[in-house]
Amino acid sequence: MAERRARPAAGNGRKPAWRRALVQATVPPPNPPAPRPDPAPQEPPETGSIVQAALYRDGVRISSPASLADTFRELREDPDGMAWIGLARPTESELLSLAAEFDLHPLAVEDALEAHQRPKLERYGDTLFVVLRAARYLDAPEEVDFGELHVFVGPDFVITVRHGAAPDLSAVRHRMEESPELLKLGPEAVLYAILDAVVDGYAPVVNGVQNDIDEIETEVFRGDPEVSRRIYELSREMVEFQRATRPLVGMLHGLMAGFAKYGTDEELQRYLRDVADHVTHTSERVDGFRQALADILTVNATLVTQQQNAEMRALAEAGFEQNEEIKKISSWAAILFAPTLVGTIYGMNFSHMPELHWVFGYPFAIVLMAVVCTSLYVIFKRRDWL
Repeated sequence: MAERRARPAAGNGRKPAWRRALVQATVPPPNPPAPRPDPAPQEPPETGSIVQAALYRDGVRISSPASLADTFRELREDPDGMAWIGLARPTESELLSLAAEFDLHPLAVEDALEAHQRPKLERYGDTLFVVLRAARYLDAPEEVDFGELHVFVGPDFVITVRHGAAPDLSAVRHRMEESPELLKLGPEAVLYAILDAVVDGYAPVVNGVQNDIDEIETEVFRGDPEVSRRIYELSREMVEFQRATRPLVGMLHGLMAGFAKYGTDEELQRYLRDVADHVTHTSERVDGFRQALADILTVNATLVTQQQNAEMRALAEAGFEQNEEIKKISSWAAILFAPTLVGTIYGMNFSHMPELHWVFGYPFAIVLMAVVCTSLYVIFKRRDWL
């Protein structure tokens, strides 16, 4: 890390003129007081977004300031100290006061205010600005919840700006305070611990997603009609997960590339390499999940198509059988209609019907009926209607 920046002498609470101008231009006072000789500097407003602030020396906590103003004052008075300030969804005025105190770049402050940034690592002079996407698996709805974390790392300070529930930075602080030998390595050690916590938080997500994919495979082959929606939703989460993990690989390699230039401690280098290995493994798993979900979606579409084809085939067979039955009924109706027609004609008792007085009239009618019925039966039989 670069050399410690120069600070005003202890007890001198006046900020440089350009810093006061920055804060006052952005957040103008509602009713400025009457001019006084040598006015005291304005204290940054407190709105409750400060999760915790602490001062450390040689890896041991020496103070827990209650406000940003107290933190600034105590850090000025202790040139060997390191401030670790944790914020959750801070206000614009709070971030601007931090920017004025620690020379934070306006672009980084703007990103921290707006959130919804991609993971990245930027260096502005002697300050590192890191954006991380944390994740946690929610068991009840079987969903992945993403949070966003912005980290400012300077020569003697670490500022975390959290947007979302993950990660649990209180556990990170507790871990570092229990390892003073690691914490005394400075702000870069805190950055390592934060990176390690974010990456370790990916492991339960990976396990939860793996269980979801196993369940989805079972549902696909069981023919669950809701499985397509679940595949689509999980695929969207994996796209978001991939966006959170893939840039971390390049970010950590960028940090490792600066080990020699910024004199990073050898033990800390080993820790960061270990985090890089875990990130690479997680990123590969996420890529595999996306491919697996794409394959499952293809298999599900194929199974749905096969099921639809089977249903259409069953409908076609049922229609064919129904058509065959109609043919049989129609054939027998035609056969029975022929003798009915002959019998109806000969049943008309008109006086001038020669067949009524013909000796062979009755046998002729019977034979005619039989011939017609036999002829129709033979015709329908040859056409496979019967």
